[in-house]
Amino acid sequence: MTDYDPYARLDALPAFTLTSTDIAADAPLPAPQRAPSLGGGDVSPQLAWSGFPPETKSFAVTCFDPDAPTGSGFWHWAVFNVPAEVTSLAAGAGSADSGLLPPGAVTLPNEYRLTQYSGAEPPEGTGTHRYYFVVHAVDAPSLDIDAQSTPAVLGFNLHFHALARAILVATAAADD
Repeated sequence: MTDYDPYARLDALPAFTLTSTDIAADAPLPAPQRAPSLGGGDVSPQLAWSGFPPETKSFAVTCFDPDAPTGSGFWHWAVFNVPAEVTSLAAGAGSADSGLLPPGAVTLPNEYRLTQYSGAEPPEGTGTHRYYFVVHAVDAPSLDIDAQSTPAVLGFNLHFHALARAILVATAAADD
């Protein structure tokens, strides 16, 4: 694990609160949130948020591993256009066709080119990885992003539209 913070180089934004009944800050991800190759189920965790700015019009939810041995990290999940009145997602909302995301929410293809949450799968010998689960408060009811774009394109748009962000970081290693 490195000290690299993928949000440190971005504009500083106010923080709000992100909690989960499935994962804990700075703790190893449980089996359901890991990839099947590590005994997991590719189940996105339950997430709930509060304390965001009152002018929030929508949310984006992402999961990013900055410690992947790629030079550019690894996106596990990216969802946007979550309506402002939605302040939680159930466990499994990131599964393709789960029906648990609110109408209008868009899931972008992750690094595997799957439009779903893909669980933690740090390669053997690469140490402990950090998984940044982030909810971004957005100043627009929807972002006009092509549904086949990458999560990096979402990040670019969030640079101009995010009002605040809430971060919960969990960990995983191949030998956990």
